[in-house]
Amino acid sequence: MSTLPLTLEPLTLENVTRRFSPHLPPVIDRLNLSLQPGELLTLLGPSGCGKTTALRLIAGLDTPDEGRIHVAGREVTQPFIPPEKRGVGLVFQDYALFPHLNVLQNVLFGLKHLPRAQRLPRARETLALVGLTVFEGRAPHQLSGGQQQRVALARALAPRPALLLLDEPFSNLDAQLRHATRQDVRHILRQSGTAAILVTHDQEEALAFSDRVALMRSGTIEQIGPPTHVYGQPETAFVASFLGRSNLISGTAQGQQAHTLLGHLPLHEPASGPVMLSVRPEQLMFTLHGTPATVKAREFGGRDTLYHLQIGEQELLMFTSDPQVHREGASVNISVQGAARIVR
Repeated sequence: MSTLPLTLEPLTLENVTRRFSPHLPPVIDRLNLSLQPGELLTLLGPSGCGKTTALRLIAGLDTPDEGRIHVAGREVTQPFIPPEKRGVGLVFQDYALFPHLNVLQNVLFGLKHLPRAQRLPRARETLALVGLTVFEGRAPHQLSGGQQQRVALARALAPRPALLLLDEPFSNLDAQLRHATRQDVRHILRQSGTAAILVTHDQEEALAFSDRVALMRSGTIEQIGPPTHVYGQPETAFVASFLGRSNLISGTAQGQQAHTLLGHLPLHEPASGPVMLSVRPEQLMFTLHGTPATVKAREFGGRDTLYHLQIGEQELLMFTSDPQVHREGASVNISVQGAARIVR
């Protein structure tokens, strides 16, 4: 399946702002973002952070009050280019398949701009890419949820868009099917070389799907980077708490360590004075000699157990695969593995 020239950036946003009311803060506030060819980016954040509005602005379903958007090197905001002429594919959470058309006809629907002789070969080529050739004569209701999602993906990919936008595409699937379909979609996008933006509020989905994660808050990007970087090196308390779980602990830094309720903790970077630290639950461990704590609750999760621990006024979370069970009310000792990260 042919792709765009590798030198072309699929997407660039420059100081994009969107206000729904002059009396309220902007929903999107001077947003800057660029996407590399073939890159998979996830916009992650809580409800109301602006991620879906950003997607709508890119797609052309809404217009920014300020700023510029370029798709495949072409400006689409000034003058305004309508959605169907932007070279952008859309996949929604409800699939939006036409129930009266079969699988092949659904994919053909988006190819009316092609010469008639090219439409059928292109549709069948794309169905082969998503592994649905044998189902081309079936109606959407005769397919599973995962198969319907792949039809929607094929319909969006068939015109060979510069960019694919996925708006909560897996949210209607059960947990097991969601995991399998997510892997399938990621593999298909890799095969096609299509750059894509996924919008989700699911942290696990963002970490598993993306080359980069952009964590949004109040219309801006709080932090962006590879999933391992954003998870392992959160820059703010919001990022540390939203992406996974984190224990936020105050302390006093002196060089490469900080004095805290868990004792002296090594730091990723030197500092001086009062600091806020992020310690991930998996960094805590039970020890014979350490900081005394009380087990307030525990949640068995299969491979791991989540403990709620109390030290004075502070409640801490701890993930462990230790087979030893500590019951509620038990007195334990804990210590920290690795360095704590300073967040603002």
